[in-house]
Amino acid sequence: MNAFTYVLTTNGLLFLISILFWKFPPKNINKLYGYRTYRTMQNLDIWNFANTTFNKNLVIYAGISFLAGLLFASIAQTNISWQPMVLVMLTLVVCILKTEKSISEIFTDEGKRK
Repeated sequence: MNAFTYVLTTNGLLFLISILFWKFPPKNINKLYGYRTYRTMQNLDIWNFANTTFNKNLVIYAGISFLAGLLFASIAQTNISWQPMVLVMLTLVVCILKTEKSISEIFTDEGKRK
């Protein structure tokens, strides 16, 4: 597979999904999609905050990951195999950590705002 095609189907797809989640966030707590953890499903206030925060972070970091993947694909001398997937995983980990940190700063363990 061509390096650019690989980046488009991994990092590009994540960026596209992040835009869709940002434009169409889940309106109610559900088990189908959204940023779902035990804590975020406690009440609608946490749910909305967590999904807004996660989606905003995901658009930013998926965009950075996509651009980094394209840059890497253009300067790579050999075939790329695992590097775009590492960028995708790092993007998701960073977004989750930043969202959880924001939730802990704003909400108590019982689900009330501090």
